[in-house]
Amino acid sequence: MDTINLLKELIKINSSTIEKANEAIEFANNYLLKNGLKGEIIENNGFKSYVSIIGSGEKTIVLNGHLDVVSGEESQFEPVEKNGRIYGRGSADMKGGCAAMMNAVLSLKDKPLNCKLMLQLVSDEEEGGDNCSKCLVEKGYVGDFVICTEPTNLNVGIQSKGFIRVNIKADGVSAHGSRPWEGNNAILNNIENYKKIMKLPILNQGSKYFKKSSVNLAFIHGGDVYNRVPYESTIGLDIRFIPNLNPYKIFEEIKRVVNGKVVLKSLGSGVNNLPENIYVEKFLNTIKKLEGCTNTKLIAQHGSADTRFFSEKNIPALEFGPVGENWHGENEYVTIKSIRILESAIKKFIREFNM
Repeated sequence: MDTINLLKELIKINSSTIEKANEAIEFANNYLLKNGLKGEIIENNGFKSYVSIIGSGEKTIVLNGHLDVVSGEESQFEPVEKNGRIYGRGSADMKGGCAAMMNAVLSLKDKPLNCKLMLQLVSDEEEGGDNCSKCLVEKGYVGDFVICTEPTNLNVGIQSKGFIRVNIKADGVSAHGSRPWEGNNAILNNIENYKKIMKLPILNQGSKYFKKSSVNLAFIHGGDVYNRVPYESTIGLDIRFIPNLNPYKIFEEIKRVVNGKVVLKSLGSGVNNLPENIYVEKFLNTIKKLEGCTNTKLIAQHGSADTRFFSEKNIPALEFGPVGENWHGENEYVTIKSIRILESAIKKFIREFNM
């Protein structure tokens, strides 16, 4: 099946639930098996992952991608081709990259290779990745170098921010809404907490690729009626920190400056590949010879990806994927040309790999 048609078939699967994400994994397995590539399905906590390996050699290259998507309107799961673009939920994030990887591996499966090539397709990246990519890494499905085809506009993402999510509960004193000065507004207290966190020096440090860490005030809960000063409130913060920082140090700094109870909800490390890493250099130098990649540059990503699970094991892992916009939003699309270029880049790098 042509890669663009394969992408359309993947988009048609509303893989925003565990059941349908697993269906997408089964679809991929059946498609690859039908075309001569045998793999295995690994299940963990109800989530399915697909793994297959081709080639031979001392080094192993991993291609990793996710087939789950965020939820959307039913119309977003009806792929539309228009003006050189494929519109639909997951077209860019990241079924386009997965389709390119799948067909690239099929085209290479009978070719002599100087490395092993492992294809991984997972079903829970949008849920955090703990049940699939993290599980695969823990089970030893790793390699020497990882390429994740998240959308990067055909640039090479060598770094990404980590994340730490906290809830902060602040107390106050209730009073009648007509006499707020007699109380202590818990919502205002938490707003002051937020302001203090925004001024923390550790979150205002920069790096070569990032101006500073970011803090999203994701939600605020407090109060229930108009005529009473709220006596408690909770805010939720999504902090994306530059990859050379320690999330536990950030957590301790937050606890130091706020007035209230701080609860750590989740955290994940960043990815911090160096530009001079031999695999990064080899990959960049190889693909820049391709038409469509001559202007490819090294970038950093503000969001996190499953590359972090490999990076935590000191395995160089980068993101390289197609051109697209509006992922997680309306009118998500990927360009057909960039899918073709991505597939060609993967094949060229694997064919020429010799380290």
